[in-house]
Amino acid sequence: MSAGARAAASEQAHSLVIEGTRVELVLRRSARRSFALQVDHRGARVAAPLRAPLGEVERFVHSHGRWLLERLRARAAAAPPVAFAVADGARLPLFGRALVLRLAPGRAARWRPQPDGGEELVLPVAADAQRALVRALRARALDWYRGRVEEYCHRLGLPLPPLRLSSAATRWGSCSRRSGIRLHWRLIHLEPALIDYVVAHEVAHLVEMNHSPRFWAVVERLYPGWRDARAALRTAAATLPVIAPAAADRGEFDRED
Repeated sequence: MSAGARAAASEQAHSLVIEGTRVELVLRRSARRSFALQVDHRGARVAAPLRAPLGEVERFVHSHGRWLLERLRARAAAAPPVAFAVADGARLPLFGRALVLRLAPGRAARWRPQPDGGEELVLPVAADAQRALVRALRARALDWYRGRVEEYCHRLGLPLPPLRLSSAATRWGSCSRRSGIRLHWRLIHLEPALIDYVVAHEVAHLVEMNHSPRFWAVVERLYPGWRDARAALRTAAATLPVIAPAAADRGEFDRED
């Protein structure tokens, strides 16, 4: 989506009664062509085209009313995610493999390869271990993502755009011709093939700033197995560890873009 279209987007609180239950939701209008309904830790959200009449928006929500109520009730009853606790010997996924954490004297985190091909991350015992862990993972993620973005840009004959990390609550990545590509640092927990799908998706937006058939044709060219990867990504998102400094993310990922 272009920068101008993003600037025109707006959000407002709205409520309506569905099967006798009043539902509070956020109505987001933007330069899109279709409607979308989402439920996450913030509650219910409906996305609509800029000029769609309110009555049409409400009819869309009512047409998915039962699904919406079920999702809201399930979320209200669900236990909050348990934050990952840093401890000597604790394990968490790194590029789909087990990363072992070690606590030891020192001033900075350091990576240590293991004979079996795995890795250990040694964290300074006297520091805030959670924050040290997040800083180390973010630095590793940015370095790795840069190489993958460069690879997919090369396939399309494009220069490497600016690249930054994201901590967005519901998006794996975003792309703008002006500010470049942003990728969520927590992708680092996933298998490389799934990370590559997100990278390919965002790089494709450098050619098509939309989700038109032309856009998906570019994705297909870059990543032919994108349909299976997208489905696997949605399943894998629920298994990611939640590390305290990033707990605001709450493991909620319903969209990759």
